[in-house]
Amino acid sequence: MTNLENNRKAKQVVVDEIKEKLSRTKSVVLVDSRGLTVEQDSKLRKALRKTGGIDYKVYKNSMINFAIAGTEFEGLKDYLSGPTTVAFSYEDATAAASTISKNLKGMPALEFKASAIEGEIYDAEATKAIADIPSREVLISRLLGSFKSPMASFARVINAIAEEKGAGA
Repeated sequence: MTNLENNRKAKQVVVDEIKEKLSRTKSVVLVDSRGLTVEQDSKLRKALRKTGGIDYKVYKNSMINFAIAGTEFEGLKDYLSGPTTVAFSYEDATAAASTISKNLKGMPALEFKASAIEGEIYDAEATKAIADIPSREVLISRLLGSFKSPMASFARVINAIAEEKGAGA
């Protein structure tokens, strides 16, 4: 086997790896992490691991281009210039963007490039806005809290009426 054949096989392995991740991801976030120190990069990776359900890896733009061709992520090709680090979020569509956004403040070299969520492509500014959306668990908690409040008020009113009638007897 020649070096050219080995090189093609190695590239195909990377393209297949990206395709596999894309097949099960809820969102993809592209960032430019050029200029991060090793310490900052390690801190970001640790935060992403702690969040859970996120893969964060640097890929060559050409490999990403091959992997996204013909998929719902194809629109990301317009944002593939310069070094690209990809965050795949498998459980919560906003988790990767949110975790990265929380770390932007201490890492000015880190910048959003774009993201893709459920087939929609978002630029850097829209990705920042998406990062501010609370997680699914927080939204459910808020929804349940809003249900609980009127019910608790209703229960207090019924209890007060019952006590009033009991005192009058």
